[in-house]
Amino acid sequence: MVLAWLGPLAQSCREKLAGTVIRLTGTNHVLGHRLWAKSFPKPARKLTIPYLIIGGGITGLSAARQLVKRGVDDFLLIEMEDHLGGNSSGSENKYSRFPLGAHYLPLPNFHDKELLDFLEEEKIITGYNAKGFPVFDEQQLTFSPQERLFYNNTWQEGLIPKFGLPPEADDEFGRFFMMMDNFRNEKGSDGKFFFDIPLSSISEDKKYTAIDMITMEQWLNDKGFRTLPLKEYIDYCCRDDFGLGIAYVSAWAGIHYFAARKHNGGEYNHDNVLTWPEGNARLATHLKRYNKGKTQTGWLAFDVSTEGDKVIAKAFDAVAGETVTIAADKVIIAAPQFVNQYLLPDRKKIARHFTYAPWLLATLTLREFNEEPAYPLSWDNVIHGGRGLGYIHDQHQMLGQLQDRIVITYYHSFSTNDSKKTRKDIYRKKEDYWKDLVLSDLHAAHPSLAEKVEEISIHLLGHGMISPTPGFLFGSPKVEAARPVAGKIYFAHSDLSGISIFEEAFHQGVNIVNRILDEAALDT
Repeated sequence: MVLAWLGPLAQSCREKLAGTVIRLTGTNHVLGHRLWAKSFPKPARKLTIPYLIIGGGITGLSAARQLVKRGVDDFLLIEMEDHLGGNSSGSENKYSRFPLGAHYLPLPNFHDKELLDFLEEEKIITGYNAKGFPVFDEQQLTFSPQERLFYNNTWQEGLIPKFGLPPEADDEFGRFFMMMDNFRNEKGSDGKFFFDIPLSSISEDKKYTAIDMITMEQWLNDKGFRTLPLKEYIDYCCRDDFGLGIAYVSAWAGIHYFAARKHNGGEYNHDNVLTWPEGNARLATHLKRYNKGKTQTGWLAFDVSTEGDKVIAKAFDAVAGETVTIAADKVIIAAPQFVNQYLLPDRKKIARHFTYAPWLLATLTLREFNEEPAYPLSWDNVIHGGRGLGYIHDQHQMLGQLQDRIVITYYHSFSTNDSKKTRKDIYRKKEDYWKDLVLSDLHAAHPSLAEKVEEISIHLLGHGMISPTPGFLFGSPKVEAARPVAGKIYFAHSDLSGISIFEEAFHQGVNIVNRILDEAALDT
C-alpha cells in the first residue's frame, strides 16, 4: 500500500493543505493490546451481579434492552472504550455530527417484527397505514438526491452506471439482477427463505450452501459474467458490506447482499434507507436508554472463568487504574472473537478462522463545495473505480440546508488477502499518509478539493468488520465459537453470523437473552 504512483499530485495536495488541521483517531487499540500481556494489577474490589454483559456495541446494547423487556433490570454492562456503540459510534464538530462507522439502516424486511417494534418504540416508525405497512418518519429517510456515481468523467443519478455502458454490460446487469430477484424470493423445503436477515432465520435446506466454498468472483465467472462495469459494481457492494471485494468473499455472502433484503418494508420507497448525520450512532443512542445507570465504560475485561456456580470475570478499570472482580450467574460476551481469544483459554484456535477487514474513515470540513456538478451533491457519492467507497454528505439530513461549512465523510475498506498484515501496516502510517490517500482518491471527481479543506479527521478501525471468506459462513469454527461454556458463559456478536450489519448485531443480542431466559425457565 504505497502512494509513490501519485508523484506530483501528492506533493501538490500537501502544499494546498498547509495549515489544515489534521486529526488521527481510532479505537483504543493501545488499551486493547494489554490483553496480550495481561499486565494488570491484582483485584482491588469485587462486585456481584446476576447478569454481566461484556461489550457495549450494538449486540451488547441490544442484549441489555432485551433483558429489560423481559423483566430483568439487575445487570451490568462493561465496555473497554470510553463510549458505547462499537462500530455504530459517532462524533461531531461545530458544523455537524458525523459517523465513526456504520451510517445507515435499509428499510427492514416486513417479516422482521422484532426490529420493526424497536423502530416503532423509538418513533422512527410513526405508525402503520391501512394496508399494514409501516410508515417511517420522513425526516429520518434519506432526502433527495440520495445517490450519485462519478462515471466516465461525469456524475449520474444512482450507483449503477446508466450511460456509456457497452451493450454487453447492459445485458449482464439485466441478467444478474434477474438472478438476484429469483434468489430473493426462493424458499427452501421448510418454507423459509434461502437468503434472509437475520441469518438465524434462513432455511435449513442446504441447496445453496456449497457456494459458500467459492469466491464471488469465481461464481460470477462460472455464470458467464465477464464485463468489467458489472464486476466493479459488485466488488464495490461487497467491499461496502463485508470490507473485502469479490476476489476474497464467499459467493453465498455476495448473493446475500442482493437477495436477503426483500424490499417490502414499506409501501413506497422500497430502496430507501434510514440515516442520520451521526449515522447508526443514532440507533446506538436509542438502545443506550435501556442500560442507563447499569454501565461502566473504560473497563477492559481480560479474564473469564467459572468457579462453582458463578462466572468470575476480571476487568481493568482504566480510569481508576485498578482491577475489579465481577461474580455473575450468567455472562454474555458480546465481543468479537479477536477479543474473546484473550478472555478464555483455548479460544485462539477458533479466532484464527475469523477475518476482520480494516477500515479508514475520513471526515473533511470544507470551506465551500461549489463545483456545480451536472448531478448535485447527494447523500451518498461514489467514484466508479475509486480505491475507496466514496463519501457521504453528513449534513444531508439537516432541515436547515444553509451551512457555513460542508462536512463529508469518506470511507475506505482495505480489501486484501492478508488483513492481519494490512492491520499492522495501517497503524505505522502517519497523518500525512492518510491525508494523501484520501485526497488522491477524491481528486478524480474533485480536482480542486484540497484547496477547500479546513480540517480532516481520520479514524482508523483495525478490526472494522467481520469478512465472510469462503467456507466461513457454514463452517464449524463459527458454530464452535457460539457454543456456550458450562451453561453460564454465552456468546453473541455480529461476527458469529458472519455478516456485519446492524440487523445481525441487533438480533444476536435479542436471541441470546431469549435463549438464556428460556433455558432458565425450563430448568425451574
